[in-house]
Formats: sequence, structure tokens, C-alpha cells
Amino acid sequence: MPVTSADLASDDSATALIDARIAALPDWRGAVLAQVRRLIHAALPEVYEDVKWRKPSNPAGVPVWSLGGILCTGELYKDKVKLTFPRGAALLDPTGLFNASLDGNARRAIDVREGAAIDPAAFTALVQAAAAANHAA
Repeated sequence: MPVTSADLASDDSATALIDARIAALPDWRGAVLAQVRRLIHAALPEVYEDVKWRKPSNPAGVPVWSLGGILCTGELYKDKVKLTFPRGAALLDPTGLFNASLDGNARRAIDVREGAAIDPAAFTALVQAAAAANHAA
């Protein structure tokens, strides 16, 4: 069930918007987004959640997690959840989580497709490295 304008008008806080987005996706994408969100909050309890790029064609917007700058965004597509790290090219990725946007000078992404698993320890390390890179800049 898609998130509607009425759903978004009820509570405009980022947390509520992301909660509504996850609840509106009872399939594997909602589960992946919820898992990523839990991992990010566990790795960096002081992380700031936001929803950016809301528009008529995407009223739910894009979940964004920041700490000293954007760490990661969580875009939802029909066939994947795309986790984009704007400064991903500067991060070490010893386990090879990044599997998309590999040719860019700055960003890197993780495309999670149905049935794929995210390595919690590797993802946590990547999120912490992104926060360290933001603080070092």
C-alpha cells in the first residue's frame, strides 16, 4: 500500500515519515529498510534521521541518515533497496558491500535485492567509517 499525502500530513517528523514508509511496505523492501535503520541506530545512536526529496511523484521522499553530513540514503525501488553513501569512494570496504555506483568519484551504493542478506558487522563498520569520514572533513 503506497504512502499517501494524508498519511504524510498527519505527522511530518522524519521518524514518523520513515515509520510510515516501512509500514506501507509489508514486503521484503520494508524488512530491508527496517533492518538497515536498526543497524544504523545501533552503530551510531546519535544519528539524525531526515526525509529529503519529497515531491508529487515520491511523496514519501527518501530516508536519510546523517551525522556530521549525510552518511547514507535509503531509496526504494520495485526490485531493490539502494543504500547510497555520498562519500563512499573514500571509505574502505574490505568485505565488498558496495556493488553499485562504483564508477563515480565520490559516491558508492549497495543495491539490496530480494533474498539478499546484509552482513550486519560489515554494514555497521561501513556506517561508522562514513561518520568518521564526515567528522574528519
